[in-house]
Amino acid sequence: MYEKWIPVLTKTNLLSNINENELLSMFMCLKPSIKFFQKNEIAAIEGDELNGIGIVLSGCMIVSKDSFDGSRIIMKKVFSSEMFGEIAAFSEKGTWPATVVAQQDSVVMFMAPGKILRNCNKMCMSHTTLMYNMLKIVSDKAIDLNKKIEFLSVKSIREKICKYLLEQYHTQKSTTLFLDMNRNEMSDFLNVTRPSLSREMSAMKSEGLIDYYRSSVKLLDMEKISQYLI
Repeated sequence: MYEKWIPVLTKTNLLSNINENELLSMFMCLKPSIKFFQKNEIAAIEGDELNGIGIVLSGCMIVSKDSFDGSRIIMKKVFSSEMFGEIAAFSEKGTWPATVVAQQDSVVMFMAPGKILRNCNKMCMSHTTLMYNMLKIVSDKAIDLNKKIEFLSVKSIREKICKYLLEQYHTQKSTTLFLDMNRNEMSDFLNVTRPSLSREMSAMKSEGLIDYYRSSVKLLDMEKISQYLI
């Protein structure tokens, strides 16, 4: 059951520096479950009991929260070999902090948090590596959460767009960006309405700051874009 997904699992940060044979041996102790989700099927609901850390083996999952006005805020999209649920996995509350829905047909492995913290029966070094990886991931995610809060704290729509595009520029290291969000998802992520987002991006295009086509955006005037964050 697990052998099929080894090429994906070896790319997962949680399982880095653990070779294939060690992974298979460790899974015999941890016994993670593998579940299949159809497009738009709910994998977890905010407030429900958290039963495991999710690792996407194929497809894509969307992690989102509902705001007080009923709108949806997308926290992140989780692709193959990426994780969700790790921030809340070891909290005393033990519930899902957000809702997780399959954007497309997806396969997810769930690992029980308690089994990650406990040494396996064989006391293997790979399990120690697993716990070290988990600590590093939680620390990195806390930093990412601070970035998300920064987006929500910015009031100007243009500033939000510029901040997001510049972050993508530093990640992709190119002025031609390929975004993994459509306009609806991007508006949810930035916590603005879809019409307002489209109107502002159209204005930025007219002013020569950016150009765009479908999911790609080209940064034309880096100096002016950066000025909106000063």
